[in-house]
Amino acid sequence: MNKGNILIEHATIVTPLGHEARKGEAMADLHTIVDGCVAAIDGIITYTGPSRDCPAMPADTVRIDAKGNVLLPGFVDSHTHLIFGGFRPDEFEWRLKGDSYMSIMERGGGIQSTVNATRATSEDELVDRAQWFIDSMSRMGVTTVEAKSGYGLDTPTEEKMLKAIRRLADKPDQKLRIVSTFLGAHAVPREYAGRTDEYIDLMISEMLPRFKDFTDCCDIFCEKNVFEIEESRRLLKAAAEMGYRLKLHADEIVQLGGAELAAELHALSADHLLHVSDQGIRAMAQAGTVATLLPLTAFALREPYAPARKFIEAGAAVALATDLNPGSCFSGSIPLTIALACIYMNMSIEETITALTLNGAAALGLASSTGSIEPGKSADMVMLGCDNIHILPYYVGMNCVKTTISAGRIVAQNP
Repeated sequence: MNKGNILIEHATIVTPLGHEARKGEAMADLHTIVDGCVAAIDGIITYTGPSRDCPAMPADTVRIDAKGNVLLPGFVDSHTHLIFGGFRPDEFEWRLKGDSYMSIMERGGGIQSTVNATRATSEDELVDRAQWFIDSMSRMGVTTVEAKSGYGLDTPTEEKMLKAIRRLADKPDQKLRIVSTFLGAHAVPREYAGRTDEYIDLMISEMLPRFKDFTDCCDIFCEKNVFEIEESRRLLKAAAEMGYRLKLHADEIVQLGGAELAAELHALSADHLLHVSDQGIRAMAQAGTVATLLPLTAFALREPYAPARKFIEAGAAVALATDLNPGSCFSGSIPLTIALACIYMNMSIEETITALTLNGAAALGLASSTGSIEPGKSADMVMLGCDNIHILPYYVGMNCVKTTISAGRIVAQNP
């Protein structure tokens, strides 16, 4: 296997800079090197600058002439549910006929449907299916992805999902970096109906301690009639005390105050935020909590898009992610995410690139090691098939990625 020694010459390098999220108007500030060079040894960037000053490299270095191509940081998909059993195309048809997300849950669909299928799916099957998604993501330029549990809602199945994620992450030839998130609080399982506090007790006393050694983050679906504010606060504070990094599904369906809670707890990110309050936006901006917006989900549910411009104008950091899942958003399309962000959320292409790279990394606590093309960071990069970043939204919903490089290794190439 290639050691991660790579030299890319004559590229148009376009990247945000820094080791933390870019906020507000700074999201549009991209550093450009025309006729640029990137060198990496053992998967770590050692040089960025003019091609005329490219350093000497080991004999086994992979060399790429990128003349006529843009080189971006690898995309970071910081919110996905790519581990699951079963599919739910019938629910998609119900939504097309006008059924709401919550009404589908009430008639036995939604998360519980996938829970039933996931409980019946083996760990090996979960790994195989997820790898198919990962391979597809790599072809769209993703070099880091977050994967959540949350379709088990009991200790054995949540553990099975998290172990599947760890197996994927630990594969020697894995194409992407994978971050694991425990989302046992995705819904209240049927066996705990009417006993939400008891289910939270189970997660705090049994699941959180058991999963800590192989899980990075803890998330919760903070929503009316699911896990409300005080219930969410109790679980997340316990998780933080055990060393988990925090994330929230917040203010997706109603304005509940999830954004404010995320800011209060200094969570890495609050995600969805379709119905966030102005107060929640200000609180997140002040706390430095990343607003991870998921336009594919709003598109699939025919809901209003999250207020990206309000977050940016308030000085907050915005990330973008796909929310790939078997129910509300069965899509991991980075190209469509970019198009929706630019066309319907009024984000500039510069802001969108930052949101999908450095700010996505920050939403996972990884901004010091990936998300930009700078010495000392992982050589995670995407080469486009042309020399202009504006091709990304202009070629609507189409994959503009030519080559994906993860830790200095070429992991995907498109014609």
